[in-house]
Amino acid sequence: MTDNAGARSDDVAPAVPPEADIAVRVTDLHREFRRPRTRLFSAPPVVPALAGISLTVPTRSRFGVVGESGSGKTTLMRLIAGLDHATSGTVEVGGVDITAHTERDLGFLRRRLQVVFQDPMGSLDPRMSVRRIVAEPLLAQGKSDIDARVVEVLEQVGLDAAAARRYPHQFSGGQRQRISIARAIAPEPDILIADEAVSALDVTIRAQILDLIESLCEQNDLTLIFVSHDLSVIRRMCDRVAVLRGGRVVETGPTAQIYDDPAQDYTRELLAAVPTLNRSLALARDRAQERGLG
Repeated sequence: MTDNAGARSDDVAPAVPPEADIAVRVTDLHREFRRPRTRLFSAPPVVPALAGISLTVPTRSRFGVVGESGSGKTTLMRLIAGLDHATSGTVEVGGVDITAHTERDLGFLRRRLQVVFQDPMGSLDPRMSVRRIVAEPLLAQGKSDIDARVVEVLEQVGLDAAAARRYPHQFSGGQRQRISIARAIAPEPDILIADEAVSALDVTIRAQILDLIESLCEQNDLTLIFVSHDLSVIRRMCDRVAVLRGGRVVETGPTAQIYDDPAQDYTRELLAAVPTLNRSLALARDRAQERGLG
């Protein structure tokens, strides 16, 4: 098995899928960052963000990456998306080692993989109309019938065609995330990465966006890599999960199995510490009823 130590020995799913059924393979991945030099003649301190991560993401699976802040999950996502460079190790997307390519050579990756980020306002250019935002990856890939495709994906995410003429600041947080999702699916990728895609949203809107991502993955046969600190969201969205701590995978396997019977103390602590989505929704409903009664 190529996954890190901590994988379940009683895992009923195949440990390593056939090569053709692997969307992403990460092998012994390391990423170190150098801090500013503290002394004139001393070497700059090195901070390890990832310390030898290995995992496989099966094609058309719903794969979760979970861990507390600083666990390395966002660094891992950036390396898989080709947005950062590994210190050592490899990332293969569709059998192609992207760590062996320069940024200029990663056009094929942009066609196959897209990312939905945590903060929709931060990832959307406020000077661009929604039409330009959603069309941007289509223009980069030389697609035709761009306006028709923009309208199509806006409707798929629950926005009408008139939204194309407006600007990000004219929408709510949930609507802005729908625009981000429309931009991500517009070039028809095979793989969608959602990096904390609902953590900045109100709990009721969060459920709607999760439903939307789930529906789009089913409609478009997407492989989903969902990055979150919340295991309750991962349990709802993903069939497999890797639990990260300190830049390492401490446990990996089927989500339900890890959620119901975690093998590692860290996973149990993580489950106990994070409020579940169902509890949060129940609390929101209670508060709404109190306001109605008041």
